[in-house]
Amino acid sequence: MIETNRPAAVPAEDEPDLLRDQFKQLLRYRRLLGAGVGIGLLGGVYLGISTADTYVATADIVLRAPTDDPFNPSLAPDKAINIGSERQVALSSSIANEAAKKLGVSSKDFAGLRSGLQVTNPPQTMVLRFTYTASSPKEAATRANAMTEAYLLKRQESLDVTRDKMVKGYQEQRDPVAKNLDELVKQINAMPAGPGRDAAYSSKTDLQSKVNTLNSNIAKLQALDMTPGRVTSAATPPSDTDGPGIPMSLALGAAVGLALGLLAAWVRLVFDPAPRSEGDVARALRAPVLGYLPRAKTIGGPLLAAGEEDPRLAEEFRSVAFRLAYDSRFADRRRLLVVAPRGSSETAAAAAVNLAASFAETGKDVLLIEADLRTPVLASQLPTGAGGRPRWSQTPGGPAAGGHASAQGDSDWPDGRQLVVDAGESGAFDLIPGEPVRNVPRALTSPRATRLISEADSPNSTVVVLAPPVLSYADALALVDRVDGVLVVCDPRAVHRSDLSRIRELISGAGGTVLGAVLHAPLPGEKRGRGGKSKAAAAPARPSAPQPQPLTRQPNQAHQANRQAEPEQHIPGDGTDTVALRTVRMGRR
Repeated sequence: MIETNRPAAVPAEDEPDLLRDQFKQLLRYRRLLGAGVGIGLLGGVYLGISTADTYVATADIVLRAPTDDPFNPSLAPDKAINIGSERQVALSSSIANEAAKKLGVSSKDFAGLRSGLQVTNPPQTMVLRFTYTASSPKEAATRANAMTEAYLLKRQESLDVTRDKMVKGYQEQRDPVAKNLDELVKQINAMPAGPGRDAAYSSKTDLQSKVNTLNSNIAKLQALDMTPGRVTSAATPPSDTDGPGIPMSLALGAAVGLALGLLAAWVRLVFDPAPRSEGDVARALRAPVLGYLPRAKTIGGPLLAAGEEDPRLAEEFRSVAFRLAYDSRFADRRRLLVVAPRGSSETAAAAAVNLAASFAETGKDVLLIEADLRTPVLASQLPTGAGGRPRWSQTPGGPAAGGHASAQGDSDWPDGRQLVVDAGESGAFDLIPGEPVRNVPRALTSPRATRLISEADSPNSTVVVLAPPVLSYADALALVDRVDGVLVVCDPRAVHRSDLSRIRELISGAGGTVLGAVLHAPLPGEKRGRGGKSKAAAAPARPSAPQPQPLTRQPNQAHQANRQAEPEQHIPGDGTDTVALRTVRMGRR
């Protein structure tokens, strides 16, 4: 038979759908987004206020290299000038000291004078742009012009000093050679004609050549144009402030804050252990999400959703029952185990009751078994009446037949008690209520409980079993192999993905199958967290209208009374100390 649901297969999603889903998940962290926008707005207000009285003046200087022919294209200015070094010189303290002398700035304001200056170099140019920021327009323009003048003056002095040193060096080389030349000329004038005078003339020629070369170098240096540069754009007082203004600052702050909020929400989303979407739940359980229950109006409402003013809850349960009915794995045996991961089982109980009502509405004989023997509450919360002797709880020799518990410590549950639940327009279904027992594992694994669950094998019969949270107690695992199909009811924000994966492994290892999950919103007054019991779990009895009380069996009450009257004795091996349900071998699944 072909299965209609394949829980392990996750449908492929388009990239735009995934992006939309991730964006919706980010919007869940509204506090982080709001905090980011708030921080951005505060930053925008600070930026707008701090720049409200800030003025910026700009002056441009074009640098020139010393040259004897400014129209000679063979010498590139960028080869003679290191624009990066010149920018650092413009920002140096020597330039600021020169400007401070001209402006009359005291030594205590010297640091403030330097801090307002910014020098930049536009790409592919020999321009230095002096930008000065001050609290008034006139001060900004005055200090920007003073800085440019100080820089040009210092650059001029530096070039002049360099030229003077080179000229002096050439002169120091020339003077000894010129002195030797003068002495040689005197000697030649006093010498008679002959080979000696000819050799002296040759030496004179060499000395004269050296002197002429040195004089030429000195002349070239003295003829250089040493202009350091020129101001192409003097600073003028600005008419407007430099800041973007309060409106623009708020807009920029809101945009930046929203980006920070989205980043924080994304980081929170990445490290959030809770399922981020229905797809995460389906992937962790390897089963589909069968429904998402709408938020309950009150915490004290009735378990049965049929007949309520808001029909959405009942319709959602009908939709879940419809999907289960068309799942071949459930249709083969018609046994359903309803559990919660941990914490409160209130929503799981409501799901079990309403699914039983939905199956009864389709004409099936439905039996709801409350296997939560630790805190049984269904009998007091449902409109029940006494039923006839149930065919599925006939236990020869058991308490239903008037017997008593065996001496080996067998449990008194199930004891043959049957209640009929009136589900209104949906019809009626049978309820086997739970009751506190001495040994819960022994009661759940007893032959009578097995025969009770096996009634689903009858034609047109369906059995729904409600068990305690699967991660809190091992009771549900004791029933998995008898029920097979498991429905997990959970709040996706109160359970971790690792918890869902562990539930799937435990159920699969016990021989069962997770048919799907039903999600719900947090209960009113319930605190989020793993394993934290809610107020409803601490006090399961609801303050509702008086309900018909279930009929109880007097023999059972007498038996309980006798048990209380007798002194408690511990029988070794009776199962009260340590009970091993069974050993499950974890193999390949």
